[in-house]
Amino acid sequence: MVSSRAATVADYLAELPADRRAEIERVRDAVNQALPDGYRESMAWGMIGWAIPLEDYPDTYNKQPLGYAALAAQKNSNSLYLNCVYASKEARQRLEAAAAAAGKKLDMGKSCLRFKKAGDLPLDAIRDEIASTTPAEYIRIYEAARAARNC
Repeated sequence: MVSSRAATVADYLAELPADRRAEIERVRDAVNQALPDGYRESMAWGMIGWAIPLEDYPDTYNKQPLGYAALAAQKNSNSLYLNCVYASKEARQRLEAAAAAAGKKLDMGKSCLRFKKAGDLPLDAIRDEIASTTPAEYIRIYEAARAARNC
C-alpha cells in the first residue's frame, strides 16, 4: 500500500493484511503511549498522522494541521516519520545512539524510519523522542524554522 483513502485510522488498519497490521499497530501503540497532550491522531496524507489541530494552531504554511509524526505501510516496507527528530540535530543523535546501544541499525532518512518489523526499531528511544516535545515547544521550533527559512 502506498497511500490510503481510508477516512479513519480504524479503516486504514482494517485494509492492511494481518501481518502488516500487527507491525503497524505495535508502533502506533508506542507512539500513542508517549504522545504529549495536545496532539491528535487522524488520517493525514494517506497515512496515520499525529498533529496539532488547526483549532489550536491555524498558522501553518499549507493550512493543514501541524504534523508531528506519521506512520504508514508502504509498498515494500513500513515508515515512521518523526518530525520531532527532523527538527533537532540533538534528537537525531540521541535516537541514533540509542539504536546503536540496542544493537539496531536504523534505515533512516531526514525524518523517516523505514522498517519491516516493529522489532527493527528502538521503540523505547522512539517513545522518549515522541514524549520530548510538547505542542507549545513544537510550535516554537516550527516558527523558528519558518522564520529562518529552514523548512
